[in-house]
Amino acid sequence: MINRYLTICILLIVLLSCKSNTGTHSHDSEGEHSHSHNTETPINYFGNYSLINEDYGTKTFVTVSGNTRKMVTNALPNHKTGAFPNQGNPNRISAQNKTYTFPVKPKYTGEAQWIREPGIALNGVKFEPGTAEVVVCDTGENYRVEAFQDLIDLGLDFNHAHVQPTGAYHYHGSPTSVIENSDTGQDLVHVGFAHDGFPMYYSKSGAYKPSYKLLDGNREGEDCTYTARETIDVSVGGHHDGTYGSDFEYVEGYGDLDACNGININGQYMYLVTNEFPYVSRCLMGEVEQEERRGPQNREGVNRPGQRPSATDIIKQMDANKDGKLSETEAKGPLADDFSKVDANKDGFISKEELAKGQKQNKEGRQGGRPQGNRN
Repeated sequence: MINRYLTICILLIVLLSCKSNTGTHSHDSEGEHSHSHNTETPINYFGNYSLINEDYGTKTFVTVSGNTRKMVTNALPNHKTGAFPNQGNPNRISAQNKTYTFPVKPKYTGEAQWIREPGIALNGVKFEPGTAEVVVCDTGENYRVEAFQDLIDLGLDFNHAHVQPTGAYHYHGSPTSVIENSDTGQDLVHVGFAHDGFPMYYSKSGAYKPSYKLLDGNREGEDCTYTARETIDVSVGGHHDGTYGSDFEYVEGYGDLDACNGININGQYMYLVTNEFPYVSRCLMGEVEQEERRGPQNREGVNRPGQRPSATDIIKQMDANKDGKLSETEAKGPLADDFSKVDANKDGFISKEELAKGQKQNKEGRQGGRPQGNRN
C-alpha cells in the first residue's frame, strides 16, 4: 500500500515537472524578469495582429484589407532597450504617431531605388540603416559615417538601435530582441515589412551573404573634420575598412544577395537583415508608393548608400576633355545653373577647389540652426 502511494506521488511530480517546462521565468542581472511560453500559438504576422505591451507602452495594430496592410503604431519597442540618453546618444525614447501602409501583393521591378527608411519592424519600430553623420574634407571629399565603426560613439544599444532627436527609436542593424521574440525555430525569422510590401527576414545561421565588398586602395582627403557637439579632426587616409558607406562596393554575384540585400527563396522575394554590410537594405526592388529621394550611383550603376558625390567625383563625371576642371558647357544640372556663383575667380572654369568650397557653403547653409549632437 505504501509502495503504491509512493508510486502515485512520483507520477504526479513528473507530470507537474513536465507541465512547468512549457513556460520559463528568469531574472537578469538588473532585476528585470521575462517570461516565455513555448506552447503559445505564434502570431501570424501576415494577417491581422496587435502588439500591446504595458511594460514598454507598445501599441501596434495591423489590419489587412484587400491589397493593403495597414499598421498604426506609437513606434515604442515591445522589448527592453539600452539606457537613453547615454554618452553617445543624447536623446530620449518617446511615443510617435505613425501610420504605414504596405501592399499585400508587392510588385517586383528589379530596379534598385535608394531609400532612407527601407521598412518597419513587426513591432512598429522603423529600420534606418544609414546615419546623418558626415566627415567633410577641405579638399572636397565627404564621407558618410556608418553606424557600426570605431570612429564615433553613436550610443547604439544591444538591439543595434538608438534614438533620433524626435524621440524615434530605430534599428540600424539586426534587431536582436525582435528576432528573439519572433523566433519560431526556423532558420529564417520574420522581422518586418519593407515599404514595397516584401517581407524582411533574418537568417540565424547567416546562410545568405551580401554581395558588397570593401574597395581596394586608400581613401583620399585632407584637413577633414566631423562636427557634432564639438568639431574633431579626422584622418580619412588609409585603406577602406568599413568606417564609411563609400568603403563598400556592390559586386554582382559576390554573395547570395542582390544590391538591395534581397533574394528569391522558393519563389518568394524577400529582404535579408544581415550581420554584414549593408546590414539592412539601402534600396528596394519593388514598387513604392511614397516618393523617396534617390541616392548617387556607384560605377556599377547601383545607388551607393547614403553617400553624396564629392567634388572629385563630380569633376570625373562631367570633365569631358579630362583637363581637371569644368567649363560652362561641361557642367550639367544644378551646377550649370549656378556656374557663375561657383566660378569664384571668374575664369570661365570650375576647379575642384571651387566646387568643394561651394559644396561646403551649401551644406552649411542647409544645416543652419540644426541642433548639435547625435542626429541619426
